[in-house]
Amino acid sequence: MIILNTSTRRFKVKTYRKTHIHNAKYCKCWIDCIRDTGIKMKNVLLLLLVQLTRDISGLDNGLALTPPMGWLTWERFRCNTDCVNRPDDCISETLIKVMADHLAADGYLAAGYQYIIIDDCWLAPDRDAHGRLQPDPVRFPSGIAALVEYVHEQGLKFGIYEDFGVRTCAGFPGSEFYMETDAQTFAEWGVDYVKFDGCNSNPQDMDLGYEAFGLFLNKTGRPMVYSCEWPMYQQFAGFKPDYAAIQRTCNMWRVHGDISDSWTSVSSIISYYGKDYNNMSLYAKPGAWNDPDMLVVGNFGLSYEQARVQMAMWAIMAAPMLMSTDLRSITAQDHLLLTNLNVIAINQDPLGIQGRRILQINGTNVEVWSRPISPVGSFAIAFLQLANHGDPTPVSVTGRDIGLTASGYMFMDGFNNQPMGTYGPDSPVKVVVNPNGVVLFRAKPI
Repeated sequence: MIILNTSTRRFKVKTYRKTHIHNAKYCKCWIDCIRDTGIKMKNVLLLLLVQLTRDISGLDNGLALTPPMGWLTWERFRCNTDCVNRPDDCISETLIKVMADHLAADGYLAAGYQYIIIDDCWLAPDRDAHGRLQPDPVRFPSGIAALVEYVHEQGLKFGIYEDFGVRTCAGFPGSEFYMETDAQTFAEWGVDYVKFDGCNSNPQDMDLGYEAFGLFLNKTGRPMVYSCEWPMYQQFAGFKPDYAAIQRTCNMWRVHGDISDSWTSVSSIISYYGKDYNNMSLYAKPGAWNDPDMLVVGNFGLSYEQARVQMAMWAIMAAPMLMSTDLRSITAQDHLLLTNLNVIAINQDPLGIQGRRILQINGTNVEVWSRPISPVGSFAIAFLQLANHGDPTPVSVTGRDIGLTASGYMFMDGFNNQPMGTYGPDSPVKVVVNPNGVVLFRAKPI
């Protein structure tokens, strides 16, 4: 515990090994001390980290060695808490159980989608009398631990949401001043994945604060994927994120604003990744991933061609694949797309190298992306056209133009795994790319 003594408008620090500042009974004192003395949260977090790092290492949880796959509530179900008028669509234990059943029974789990994650709005308006988080008692009458047990019984893993700030984005209790308590609570409930948002907080505190929460998660001894929104908020505030520190701390991290169910949103995220700001692609590796946000395939805003683009590009970008759609009403076509094992194999490639845009073809709107995949020397290659001028675009490049330097490569279609021919460095590679469309290949040396 760190005690702040305000009797003389100054503070002293005393450290005790077995109690910590985020224990609930000290929380109100902490808040009052910080408010009264003007101590910056950044300084408090620094003191905390000095103590924590004596006994706890950084992120080394052995998780997310390939991009996490699963289902998340937010984009499709948002913060719907009206279970009276919309009982089938509100954020509740009923919704989570139904979606868990579909994940397990409809082929999603078999395809790799193993996490089911509640985003914001699961919480009660206040903490309990002991300062612990509690779910809304009407919408989650059985409690989170029982819900986690149900999810685990389906062979799935359970994820939950909290926020670095004093309040979540929707105004529910945040983790500020309670980080150790909340990490321990999640561990006791059996949580497998934590999404840690950044609303209602100071981005200047995030370098230390996100690391502190990660250390608290590790300290519980329970493996939990740590999903951060740290760089996104810092970029919004005009700061350059420290990606090396983020990579050491988090299993995955958001770098762009929330996705929405529209082609404008999906294409803007792809364009952002194409610019590779701050060389962010270099920091992706097994256990650590840039996160472009949820898959919106199966909702209302994308055509089938556009849905194919999102699947292909999330595979090329080595992105977490977290669906956010109503699995009860999804079409057979979208279901087949989301469970396409050929595309998923590219996404889950064990080398863990993020793909990049390597060529913009002159005179066209077509760009080429490439991702090194296994076996070593192979590539996943996407010819992408984000624009729509009403007509498919034929393009021709050489193998050398797109980074193929071995004597020959066998091309396989990235969606159906059909052979597409053999190409060398000087061979013309000719494709026709639909508007808002993609042509995806696997190229393996022969």
